Amino acid sequence: MRWQLPLFAVLVRGPSMVPALRSGDALLVRRGGRTRPGDVVVARFRSRPGLLVVKRAIREQDGGWWIQGDNPLIEDDSRAYGVADVIGRVLIRYYPRVGRLG
Repeated sequence: MRWQLPLFAVLVRGPSMVPALRSGDALLVRRGGRTRPGDVVVARFRSRPGLLVVKRAIREQDGGWWIQGDNPLIEDDSRAYGVADVIGRVLIRYYPRVGRLG
């Protein structure tokens, strides 16, 4: 079994989380832990396991999470790809501006 660090960084790409996050924002993520509705998470869709995404957790469903972006014009989320498995919860945006996500 491969050991993994509990914290990792991701870079936002695309407009799906506007206005909370913008393309180019760098995020610090805590691997595992408890996910609650409303959390901003990093996840993989079961139907697209090669795609790592940043979205908002909406509800638990079918042993995973229904996740959606904050931008209502972009539907590259559970509406298109179904349930996702959460890898971790976003703790902070550290670049270009520091801030907690809510």
